[in-house]
Amino acid sequence: MEKVALVTGSSSGIGYETALALARKGYHTFATMRDTGKSKNILEAAKKENLKLDVIELDVDKEDSIKSAISKIMAQKGRVDVLVNNAGYGLFGCLEDISIADLKQQFETNLFGIVRLIQETAPIMRKQGSGIIVNVSSVAGRIGFPGSPAYISSKFALEGLSESMRYEMAPFGIKTIIIEPGVIKTNFFSSMRVEKGKPDSPYKDIIDKVYKGIKMMAEMGTHPSEVANTIIKAIETKEPLPRYVVGNDAQMFLEAKKMKTDIEFENYLKKELF
Repeated sequence: MEKVALVTGSSSGIGYETALALARKGYHTFATMRDTGKSKNILEAAKKENLKLDVIELDVDKEDSIKSAISKIMAQKGRVDVLVNNAGYGLFGCLEDISIADLKQQFETNLFGIVRLIQETAPIMRKQGSGIIVNVSSVAGRIGFPGSPAYISSKFALEGLSESMRYEMAPFGIKTIIIEPGVIKTNFFSSMRVEKGKPDSPYKDIIDKVYKGIKMMAEMGTHPSEVANTIIKAIETKEPLPRYVVGNDAQMFLEAKKMKTDIEFENYLKKELF
């Protein structure tokens, strides 16, 4: 029986690499994206390797789009074995410099879009008696950094959601996995929306320093293929761990947080970022 995978946000970065990696492992992969006009590269790569990969339009912000995509997959294959929730973006800006509307939109995409997809696919997986849900979070889902409280809050929420899901869905044969990458080398800033704030913002110095620090980290960041390989490793494990950390920077920060008191870690982070 051919297994089926659905990956969101597949036009570039982690989603692109993960969709191809799953197809290489024999999954009939549905690489979804909001704008299918950006599908040229992934379709060419799949064709070159003779992979079973289809591109479907899916906007995680729109319930109708999600329902339509799932209906197409079920009509064609009749099952979903792996769901990789990767689509999302980061809003960069201090709390006073972002609007409530911007904050709501951050959660709409990074959290509620994932909830919508899970609520559509979980019944399918329960009926099958098996399935794997991979939620791509971030090291920022475990550590609060200055300069992007909206993004970080959405990832903290995703971590809590995922932990709860593991308990709720395990009895039905559904496994939940959290992936926590650090800074991604090739597309980190292309997936970040920078809120400049007011010219006289009291947070301008903080934003400038943090932005410069993250930019330096991105130059040595993790390649999306490393995240994709970790996802493959996790789903092929009989009893996957609750979470997988990817990237030297993510490992470094989490190890420091584990070993230090809260105040010690706060001082350490200030030194690293500022």
